[in-house]
Amino acid sequence: METLLKGDWIKGHDNLVITGPTGTGKSWLSCAIGHQACRDNLSVLYVRLGKLLDELSMARGDGRIAVRLKSLARIDLLILDDWGLEPLNANARHHLLEIFEDRYGNRSTLVTSQLPVTKWHELIGDATYADAILDRLVHIAHRVTLEGDSLRRPHPQTA
Repeated sequence: METLLKGDWIKGHDNLVITGPTGTGKSWLSCAIGHQACRDNLSVLYVRLGKLLDELSMARGDGRIAVRLKSLARIDLLILDDWGLEPLNANARHHLLEIFEDRYGNRSTLVTSQLPVTKWHELIGDATYADAILDRLVHIAHRVTLEGDSLRRPHPQTA
């Protein structure tokens, strides 16, 4: 964890994938890494993946898609939270490929997911897109798998 917080992987344009069950601290950890990157004067954007994909669909409809994709390509660390909550449609696959293509080798992306990486190919839903997206995202990614019970569950009070 100390190595990840130092941020050398961000400066080296690597990616980070954090997986684990609900409530194990994936989002919290990604935010901590993002805050440290901000303190290191790097630009950071944290967004839930579903919200970003909705935003990109709207931008495509009103002609702002090129500008939005260009702005995403310039962010030093893009944090995509909650990868895999729902299968991707054709537009989502296309947008993700564009994002990862622009960022590959130039900027870093951090993805959190409840699903193990082995399930992502199926989630993406199209073999060609899945190969292309995962090659650009996972090929140069550090991986952290969190385990344990949800930290949100109430713990018994000790007297």
